[in-house]
Amino acid sequence: MLKRLIATLALALFLLLIGTAALMFSALESTALVSRPETISPDSVAQARKLFLRNDPRHLRPGEVRRVSIPANLIDDGLNHFASRLRGRAAFDISRGQAQITASFQLPYLRPPSFLNVHVSLAASPGELRLETATIGNVKLPPLLVRAVARVVLRLTGYADEWELVHNAIRTVEIAPRNQAVNVVYVWHPELLERARARALALTNGDVLHLERAQRALAALLTHRAQNIAIALPEILQPMLRLPSEDALQQRRASLLVMAAYMAGKGLTAVVPNADEWPRPAPRMLTLRDRHDIAQHFVVSAALAAWAGEPAANAIGLYKELDDSRRGSGFSFADLAANLAGTRFGKLLLDDPERIDAMLRDRIVDADLIPDLRGLPEYLSERDFARYYGSIDSPAYRNLVDEIERRMDAQPLYR
Repeated sequence: MLKRLIATLALALFLLLIGTAALMFSALESTALVSRPETISPDSVAQARKLFLRNDPRHLRPGEVRRVSIPANLIDDGLNHFASRLRGRAAFDISRGQAQITASFQLPYLRPPSFLNVHVSLAASPGELRLETATIGNVKLPPLLVRAVARVVLRLTGYADEWELVHNAIRTVEIAPRNQAVNVVYVWHPELLERARARALALTNGDVLHLERAQRALAALLTHRAQNIAIALPEILQPMLRLPSEDALQQRRASLLVMAAYMAGKGLTAVVPNADEWPRPAPRMLTLRDRHDIAQHFVVSAALAAWAGEPAANAIGLYKELDDSRRGSGFSFADLAANLAGTRFGKLLLDDPERIDAMLRDRIVDADLIPDLRGLPEYLSERDFARYYGSIDSPAYRNLVDEIERRMDAQPLYR
C-alpha cells in the first residue's frame, strides 16, 4: 500500500511538472513586454540612502511603529535590477489605484528568441498588497493558485520564515497614486535585521575561506612596505588576483572585496563576525595614476560590480559624484572615469575570466586598468556643474561621458 501511495504521488508530481512545462511553453511569446536598460538611476540610490537613514534599524526600538513611503521609481529600479539577474527585465508602476508589475524573461537556448511575459496587478488591503490578476503570456492564472504556488516557492527556497516575519510586522499598506509611492506602516522587530543580514551576505564556508585567504595575503603584501611611500595599485592587485584556489573566480571576487573594504577604511566584521581575528593589513597609500582617490574609486567600483552587478556599481559611483558636488570635494569626471573603469574591470572578471588570466601573465601597470585622465574636469560645485553641464541627461554631460568611454574602449583590456 505504501509503494502504491509513493507511486501515485510520483505520478502526480510528474504530471504536474509536465503540465507546468506545457503551460509555460504555450505562454511563450516572440516579443518582450518590457524592454529597457539594466541601469539603476542615481536618484534611486539617493532615495534608498535617505530611506535607510530615516529608518536605520540600528536606532529603532523593539516594537516601535514606523511609517515609510517608498517611491514607485525606487521599486521600479529595484525590480528591474533583480529581474536582470535572471536574464529578464521588469517594470513597476502605479495606476488606477493599483500597483502593476510587468516582467519579461528570455528563455535561453531557444531560437528564435522566446520570452515569458508576466503581468501582475496588486491592490492595497489591510496588512499587505492583495493579488488581483496574474497572467503569463495570454494565459490568465487564478489568484488562489498563484498564492498557493508562491507559498510553495517560498518554502522550497527557504524564505518562508522571513516572509512570515515581514508579513507579521506590516500593519498597513497604501498605494498612493498622487505621490507615486507605496506607504507602509510597520512594527520593528530586531529579528528582521538579523534575518536580512544573513540573507544579504549569504556567505558559504567557502566564501569565508576565500575572504580569509585574501585578507592574510593583503596583510603579508603590505607588512614590509614603507609607510610613507606610495604603492602603485597594480603591485598589490596583481598578486591578489593570482592567489591559488580551486575556484579562481570566487577567490578573485573575495580579493576585490577585501581590497575594497581596506581602501574604504572598513573592516570585514560586518560580513564575517570573526574577521577581527585575522591579520590586519597595515595602513599604506595605494595609488592609481599617482592618486589615492582614483585607486579607491577603481577598487570599490570593481568590487561592487563583481558582487552587486554593473548597474548598481555605476549608479552608486555616479550618485557619489553628484553628492560630492553638493558637499565635499565637488563633482569629478576623473573620479567618474575611475568608477566606470572599475565597474568594467569587475564585470570583466565575471564575464571573461580568460581575458583576466591573459592580463595577469604579464606585469600590470596603471595604464592597463584605467585610461588617461588628463583634461577631465574636477572639483565642480553643484552650481558649476549645473552651469556647464545642466544635468546628467544633457548633451554636454553625455559628450564627456562618451569621451571617457572612448578612452576606455581604446584600451586592450576593455576592447
